[in-house]
Amino acid sequence: MSTELVSEPGDPDRPNEDFAAVALPASGRGGAVVVLDGVTPPRGGTGCLHSVPWFTARLGGALTELTVSLPDAPLTEVLSRAITRTAEAHERTCDLSHPRTPQATVVVARWDAETVEYLVLSDSALLLRSPDGLVTAVLDDRISRLPAASLATDAIVDSTVRNKEGGFFTAAADPAVAARAVTGAVPRGRVRALAALTDGAARWVERFGEGDWEDCLRFLGKEGAQALVNRVRELERADEHERVRPRRGKTHDDASVVYVELP
Repeated sequence: MSTELVSEPGDPDRPNEDFAAVALPASGRGGAVVVLDGVTPPRGGTGCLHSVPWFTARLGGALTELTVSLPDAPLTEVLSRAITRTAEAHERTCDLSHPRTPQATVVVARWDAETVEYLVLSDSALLLRSPDGLVTAVLDDRISRLPAASLATDAIVDSTVRNKEGGFFTAAADPAVAARAVTGAVPRGRVRALAALTDGAARWVERFGEGDWEDCLRFLGKEGAQALVNRVRELERADEHERVRPRRGKTHDDASVVYVELP
């Protein structure tokens, strides 16, 4: 088995709000990938004393530990417990009911000799490649199905569609959100490689159209995760100078990729 992990901030002068980890249990049986994309809050406060990087580190650390220490627990239960643990760490000092309380997208993949399990919440991506080269993209596409007007500004996103029925969901302080995730499992023999990408790295496909998801996973296998992030940065810089129409979102976003080839 081989693994590659790259995570870098969109702006070197700002902290990276992503979290990425690969966990290989001491038993030597299986492993796990955890990737979070912290949600940058709009101006106006979050009701929390802590930063988004603090939150993603807490939630990501708890999720990584629980994913491997509770191998028989469904990933939805694992995420629910991780959210609860993180909320308990700051519920006495922060207003966790605030709609902009720190939150994150989530991708988890866990495998053993028989099965590859997965969980995706919000707009990060998980790619699975079969031995015959077929690539399956596991996506939570609720945000892409929202009317464009709902996504005009971060403030509108927070106030009308985030973590609400008819909108989309992120991991914040409510453990019940784990039940909203896209989940599933496939036989281990049907997965030769997998990749988890935050939306800053998934721009390679979704914003800049360098290829489809199959092309993306092929690029990762041939050129590596750092090359994919480097190419996204090149495209962002070109887009910044040549843009002819406004785009929603940051010009340069935090980008994280974990690529795993299974034996």
